[in-house]
Amino acid sequence: MSVLAAEKLNSLGFAKPPSETRVVVAMSGGVDSSVVAAELAREGYDVVGITLQLYDHGAALAKKGACCAGRDIHDARRVAEEMGFPHYVLDYESVFRDAVMDEFAESYLGGATPVPCIRCNERVKFKDLLGTARDLDADCMATGHYIQRKMGAQGAELHHAADATRDQSYFLFSTTREQLDYLRFPLGHLTSKAETRALAARHGLSVADKPDSQDICFVPDGNYAAVIEKLRPGAAEPGEIVHADGRVLGAHRGVIHYTIGQRRGLGIGGLSEPLYVVKLDVDGKRVVVGPKELLSTRTVPVREVNWLGDGGFADSREREISVKVRSTRPPREAILRPLSETQAEVELLTPEEGVSPGQACVFYETGGTRVLGGGWIWRGA
Repeated sequence: MSVLAAEKLNSLGFAKPPSETRVVVAMSGGVDSSVVAAELAREGYDVVGITLQLYDHGAALAKKGACCAGRDIHDARRVAEEMGFPHYVLDYESVFRDAVMDEFAESYLGGATPVPCIRCNERVKFKDLLGTARDLDADCMATGHYIQRKMGAQGAELHHAADATRDQSYFLFSTTREQLDYLRFPLGHLTSKAETRALAARHGLSVADKPDSQDICFVPDGNYAAVIEKLRPGAAEPGEIVHADGRVLGAHRGVIHYTIGQRRGLGIGGLSEPLYVVKLDVDGKRVVVGPKELLSTRTVPVREVNWLGDGGFADSREREISVKVRSTRPPREAILRPLSETQAEVELLTPEEGVSPGQACVFYETGGTRVLGGGWIWRGA
């Protein structure tokens, strides 16, 4: 592309004026997506705000820390009114329950530790909502995620955010190449959340000081077990808490109350050594505990691989990469061995503790910022 042609591109990458560029902004009601919509409206883009009603917001009005609840819908609508662009609320309750909540419950019942925010992006926001944006003849869809989209030699690439403390690449690894062509992430280059709030204040947005959401939107106060019991009544069956050496140490109220790596709240005090949950035996209704060293994992099997790197995923036998096996952990050096186009084995050069089925294993370029894709951890290693 010539320098002259590049100069004609607007800030979203289109060779036409902002006023002729329609962009749908996915608005959660929080400060991040509100700033995206306000900034684009200020630049003169044809902005359309859309908020998804994902669950019964009437039951969630008392919940302050969740997205997509009643208060958040109101906040998104108010921002649209303040900035003068149209805003729509779409009822996606049934889609969200089928695509996200039901799998969340089944995964926990199966002894896994799911990440519903990834499935929501994959199956609702970047699928159905993105389709709605296309139906509205939008040139692209923008979100408030902290991640960067950069143009490379072979097209759009995904890179982690400039602010490592806000980076959301772990939750967006399943974004496909086709989706990435259509998506825009205007906040990815910011170096702190303070910059975002400063922009919100500059626009006079009512959400400028709104607290960030902390919990999964449909899990009040982080009580996963209560939600699962509501979705699957009677699913929590009692059983034994067993040491890895076979000793029965106590009883539990249901496997759904435990996660791999958990130490607190086991109800088996009085022992000389600290114990952790090392395995969830769903069929046997047993919670297996043991010393910390039993949590160490070197080999991680993954499936449903989404590859965003160059070339075909299974073209080579192995690659040196970095991986995250939890959203809160830094990338670690690893060897990626493709087994097929959708399955792989990841060898961690330094063992990780608490690797759990149901979590994502996200691939990164070693020593760089590019997100190469990822997959789902699907059985204990």
